[in-house]
Amino acid sequence: MPPRRLTNADLVAELAAKGVETSDEWIVERTGIRARHFAAEGVYSSDLGLEAARSALQAAGRKPQDIDLIIVATSTPDMVFPSTACILQNKLGANGCAAFDVQAVCSGFVYALAVADSMIQTGAAKCALVVGAEVFSRILDFNDRTTCVLFGDGAGAVVLEASETPGILASDLHADGKHVGILCVPGHVSGGAILGDPLLKMDGQAVFKLAVGLLESAAKATLAKAGLTESDIDWLVPHQANIRIMQSTARKLKLSMDKVVVTVAQHGNTSAASIPLALDTAVRSGQVKTGETLLLEGVGGGFTWGALLLVL
Repeated sequence: MPPRRLTNADLVAELAAKGVETSDEWIVERTGIRARHFAAEGVYSSDLGLEAARSALQAAGRKPQDIDLIIVATSTPDMVFPSTACILQNKLGANGCAAFDVQAVCSGFVYALAVADSMIQTGAAKCALVVGAEVFSRILDFNDRTTCVLFGDGAGAVVLEASETPGILASDLHADGKHVGILCVPGHVSGGAILGDPLLKMDGQAVFKLAVGLLESAAKATLAKAGLTESDIDWLVPHQANIRIMQSTARKLKLSMDKVVVTVAQHGNTSAASIPLALDTAVRSGQVKTGETLLLEGVGGGFTWGALLLVL
């Protein structure tokens, strides 16, 4: 997480100075968010991803030279091109391996992990670094209280290696482009100018209605592929968007909230970074332990959604 932490009170004060009214109570009641982190000027997704990558490599007992695949899930790349993965690769000193970005917004980390798993299974890679990194604070409209209070910046990473014992058991990925308009940044660069609107737009009610049902279907499809049931899940590690979405999903899967990893209160919605951040927090705190079965799932703009089942 970048060092700058804004509590709801901090953000409410900043917004009030701009004539935008909201409150800590309003934010907590609707989202469960109490704080978020914003990156400093000049700090990009690759910079946050670099710190997460170093921590993941250290935890895995691996060096940058051991990596033969880098996938970065991000919706806030450093630049139009090259990919943030290539920029991160150079900063990390893992030059020469395959490196590319995956853009599935808040589902991005699940997508990236599934792609890395497939490449390892086909023999195209043996040791992959999968990163979710975002600086969503750069694309927020701070005159829109319904969206600017939701998001934060951060990065998380994992190392995924070939093994005779499967770690990833199954995954299920989907998208439906007819819902593009409910969550998007409808702007682009042309001729040196920004055309359209470069700030995030979201229909919160539409996203909520879609999210709960799609997360349930993806979770059940993933479990079916692995030949398991909801009772086999030790931990649900969902995209940290909104506590009410997580609660609704847990109910549909007949899981107690005691089995759900929740970090949204302190991180906010960090898009593709939210699942690896939640996973890292849970593992390092001892909440989640080696050998346990985890279900990861997320939904995002596109509209994209997916789930992935793994044994830690």
